[in-house]
Amino acid sequence: MSEDAGKREQEPREPQDEDLASAFMRESEVVEEAVEDGKKVRRRGIYLLPNLFTTSALFSGFFAVVAALNGDFTAASVAIFIAMVLDGLDGRVARLTNTQSEFGAEYDSLADMISFGMAPGLVAFTWILQDIGKTGWVVAFLYVACAALRLARFNVQIGSVDKKWFIGLPSPSAAALVAASVWTFHSFDATALGFKLLMLLVVGAAGILMVSNIRYYSFKDVDLKGPVPFVALLAIVLGFVVISIEPSVMLLLLFGTYVASGPTMALMRKLKT
Repeated sequence: MSEDAGKREQEPREPQDEDLASAFMRESEVVEEAVEDGKKVRRRGIYLLPNLFTTSALFSGFFAVVAALNGDFTAASVAIFIAMVLDGLDGRVARLTNTQSEFGAEYDSLADMISFGMAPGLVAFTWILQDIGKTGWVVAFLYVACAALRLARFNVQIGSVDKKWFIGLPSPSAAALVAASVWTFHSFDATALGFKLLMLLVVGAAGILMVSNIRYYSFKDVDLKGPVPFVALLAIVLGFVVISIEPSVMLLLLFGTYVASGPTMALMRKLKT
């Protein structure tokens, strides 16, 4: 055997090329640091179950925009409420199954921006605010920008504020107020100038309240696992019955009351001091 042949045999062989699918899976994999049993570990992949709820909420928000562009404002409003329900489930599912992750938290925040920021603003603008001209789209943009600022502030304040209270109006509640207003007024074919100005006020006020320092009760200290009086369950059943009679009006009254509760309690505290 010649010396050249021996050298060629001793040289390390190059690994076989990966197929395109394997290379894509390897390069696009999510890797994040997590603490398990008191030790910092690098975890690959994402949890499927909570992110399915987040994706469903994101789809509902996107569907709301598409429905509004097609002139179906009832379906657009209902889609925002569905996104609100799904958004409330993803975090609870993650905690119950111990599948919390930084990726899930960031994904949820981006989905909230679409479902509770962009979607309500576009739905309100497409329905009636565009008739007001420049003022209409400026107020719609104000709402979207305030929703983004609200979510960014919420993310950096996690763990540093009392969980019993939200600082500023939560973006899902602001979106519910706007969606319920569109749903109700559109159902009654309310397109007079007075209703246009009212929607202008609702959208603008919802945006400003999101970035305000007014406290809103979070209901996070409510114990859902403990026993409750029978009357509590009866009240919940009656609530569903009342809402089913005229969903748009009842939801507007419900979330309108919650939105007004923050400034009302702030005013009462100020008068008391």
